[in-house]
Amino acid sequence: MTQKFLDKVYDARDADETRTLYDDWSASYDAEVSSQGYATPGRCADALARFMKDQTLPVLDFGCGTGLSGLALKLAGFATIDGVDLSEEMLAKARAKRLYRTLTVIEADAPLPVTPGDYAAIAAIGVIGAGAAPISVFDDLMKALAPGGFLVLSLNDHALQDRTNEARLCEWIDCGAARLLFRESGPHLPGINLNSNVYVLEKN
Repeated sequence: MTQKFLDKVYDARDADETRTLYDDWSASYDAEVSSQGYATPGRCADALARFMKDQTLPVLDFGCGTGLSGLALKLAGFATIDGVDLSEEMLAKARAKRLYRTLTVIEADAPLPVTPGDYAAIAAIGVIGAGAAPISVFDDLMKALAPGGFLVLSLNDHALQDRTNEARLCEWIDCGAARLLFRESGPHLPGINLNSNVYVLEKN
């Protein structure tokens, strides 16, 4: 099929342009990424499940989009999932899947409406990187966790080209603020030969 949006999604843009792109993409998103073998949601969910033993505790799916990440989390055994995203149109698709306890529209520059301890884990699957959220979001997500909370995230090949992205993770790990439990390279969108790293961190 024609890659209507994948050909331009990794271009730099501001938050409003990103919201517009994902609103426009919402109708065909699942079909387009699935046709390229979108593997990262399942890889992230399975990695988180290795370390978070009580899967009844709530998980925040940050940048949940149409809910493909929520579906992967459900299939991995997670029972209570809330989702947030910039795009109302994407959230409408997620709502139709009936996977989430709550779904909320957020603004790019607004504080995350989360108190540390609200969630045992936060997932940021395919969220940080070129054409999407900046690495400063990683700091916000870590601060939203209580000690002992988990963050699972991915950085695809485009995100890894900017060394500051993985370096930010290392800053948290090296200073002892977080512990790296898992890091693995693997397929992201194999149909277009794109890979990603999956990470699981525990906040100290």
